[in-house]
Amino acid sequence: MEKTLVRSREFANIALIDGQNLYLGTKKAGWIVDYRKLRVYLRDKYHIGEAHYFLGYRSGNYEGMYAKLEQSGFTLSFREHSGELRGNKKGNVDCDIVFNAMKRLVEKEEFGKIFLISGDGDYKRLVDFLIEKGRFGKMLFPNMQFTSSLYMNLRRGNEHFDYLEKREIRSKIEFFRK
Repeated sequence: MEKTLVRSREFANIALIDGQNLYLGTKKAGWIVDYRKLRVYLRDKYHIGEAHYFLGYRSGNYEGMYAKLEQSGFTLSFREHSGELRGNKKGNVDCDIVFNAMKRLVEKEEFGKIFLISGDGDYKRLVDFLIEKGRFGKMLFPNMQFTSSLYMNLRRGNEHFDYLEKREIRSKIEFFRK
């Protein structure tokens, strides 16, 4: 029993991933993420026990991708949309990610630190708050070129950020066709 408790504390960190931002950020940089490799990287490098992958809305066209993400160890969270909504549904998951992080803090859940994968500036206030509370791990930016300028102070040191497209990281998580 004690071994189980030690293992769960060892992997107490949480990753909250803006799926659209990760996908588009790496695609614009000319590469694709291998989600199984990403999940292993997050576990081994940052001791991530839970990895939540946030997506816009569920579409039958992408069930295969959803299954691969779940098989790789991600918990999927979809943005709620009204059945009455016609036309294009906006995927905007920013509120869901912020709510997820804040709910964990308010409910005093036991976890280590929160890691975010996105380049979106909408998380700036959350990041600042988590740093202030000592609950922030890192912001993992998918793309150096498309990172919000709001994070300039975060990027002055490398304690709270990294770039997934850096050669040494990308080589560990990139998808290669066989």
